[in-house]
Amino acid sequence: MSLDLSATTPDLLPGTPCWVELATPDESAAQYFYSALFGWTYQDKPDPATGRYTLATLAGVPTGGMYLAGAGQAPGWTLHLCVHNTAAAADWVEHLGGRTTLGPVDIPNRGSILHVVDPSGVPVVLWQPATSWSFGFGAPGMFGGADLNTHDGAASDGFFCRLFGYSNMQIGAEGLDYAEWRLGQQPVLYRYVMGTEYQATTQPHWMVYFEVDPSVGTDLTAAQAQKLGGRIVAPPFDTPFGRTAVLADPGGGTFSVIDHSNPIEGWGRAEVDDPYGD
Repeated sequence: MSLDLSATTPDLLPGTPCWVELATPDESAAQYFYSALFGWTYQDKPDPATGRYTLATLAGVPTGGMYLAGAGQAPGWTLHLCVHNTAAAADWVEHLGGRTTLGPVDIPNRGSILHVVDPSGVPVVLWQPATSWSFGFGAPGMFGGADLNTHDGAASDGFFCRLFGYSNMQIGAEGLDYAEWRLGQQPVLYRYVMGTEYQATTQPHWMVYFEVDPSVGTDLTAAQAQKLGGRIVAPPFDTPFGRTAVLADPGGGTFSVIDHSNPIEGWGRAEVDDPYGD
């Protein structure tokens, strides 16, 4: 949930988040929503995997992508993690009990991608970025971190920590299975075992966080999202990382916003509807 990185990523280590993308049933509605909420602008790109792909930017810095969800595909945000070689990564994925679902696929001027699923059922894209690649981090309207939400913490820990060499530290309060994955001393990602706020049938998924402008704050950002046709899944609540809210865009894509300038001691509580429930 917390990343102490610069606004772009000039040097991507394996296992570092390097992209996020949204599958949506209505691209026009999604573009309007995120433009009004975060100030994103857009450019269409050809894509061998999805046909047409929309690149989102903020002040000229790429912030993510979106594409039209396929038939039967659930809307939502997916995380991409950096690798040095997608072909070698594919072999390791299979060795560690995961499975590949697409690729490796070369994308002109963007690198090579590999879609995989970890042993607990979490989808993720492994990306071998082009040397010119950049991705917005740590500024308002840009990526601010990600949680892997799973029913099987041990399976996800074993897969990702062996794949990328993460160290694994349990940081959850009593009764909360919440782990921090690090590269060296740097926190990179977080893994959460879904509690009773989620239905037992909820599919494993990523919760992507976007930074909130501290001058606006999480509460006003959540209210604005609702006015734009989105939904407040979990009203703003306080955490040791900052004030957070879980939101859904008009197409049902769920994400969180966070104000890292406003952390607290200890854990807050929020009644959370299952955003991935039937």
